[in-house]
Amino acid sequence: MGLEIAPLFSGSKGNCIYIGTEQSKVLVDAGYSCTKISAELKKAGAHMEDIDGILVTHEHSDHIGGVGVISRKYDIPVYANEETWQQMETRIGGVNTKNIRIIDEKDFYVKELCIQPYEISHDAVRPFGYSITAQGKKVSVMTDLGHVTEKILKQVAGSSIVLLESNHDVEMLKCGPYPYYLKRRILSGSGHLSNDDAATTAYKLVASGVRGILLGHLSEKNNFYELAYETVCSFLQQNNIVIGKHVAVGMAKREGVTGVYTAI
Repeated sequence: MGLEIAPLFSGSKGNCIYIGTEQSKVLVDAGYSCTKISAELKKAGAHMEDIDGILVTHEHSDHIGGVGVISRKYDIPVYANEETWQQMETRIGGVNTKNIRIIDEKDFYVKELCIQPYEISHDAVRPFGYSITAQGKKVSVMTDLGHVTEKILKQVAGSSIVLLESNHDVEMLKCGPYPYYLKRRILSGSGHLSNDDAATTAYKLVASGVRGILLGHLSEKNNFYELAYETVCSFLQQNNIVIGKHVAVGMAKREGVTGVYTAI
């Protein structure tokens, strides 16, 4: 068993990503109930009792909804930067002092997993993305960000698999039911990546050595799976990237385990 990634939930209602090896296992966020996450985790071939840590990206409810309950029930450490802890600690309930792990952008280990946090731009106090390396392979979580910098691209370069946000179609969002302030927030540099943003980012990722991309965090109101997939794949093909040869592109479901993907 090598380094695996399995999106369990990836959408506006909740987010939770399982990443692990035979020896070390973590969740990136826990935005659904303990019961739902546990059920999907079993489908991915893992169990909550085996989880060695929860890595929190930011304090929005769709990312922290189950963090406190899971930590308390299974005695699991929770990793987040100090600013995020201050924002979320009263909302997730008590966490055992020994399980409060304050991190910054420095790499750290959870057993054999090397965790590499990196700052992203989102409307949260100090949001992080994560790259995780083990057994010479790397996977990265790259969601909930309004724009992509060269620093971020350098951080995730060489990942075997990247979970990449493809949140909305711009025209669907503009014509959709959201209030104006929310549309502005989503479209801003601290909002979410559009399908077009994901397409250009995917091209840069392939150029950096990424060979597997999972499109995730799709809006229910402002996107379709087929539209996101077609937008990204068409752009790659227009730029001489052959799908299935140069890169594999998949979709992370909003609810329920998508699949278990092994870094190669």
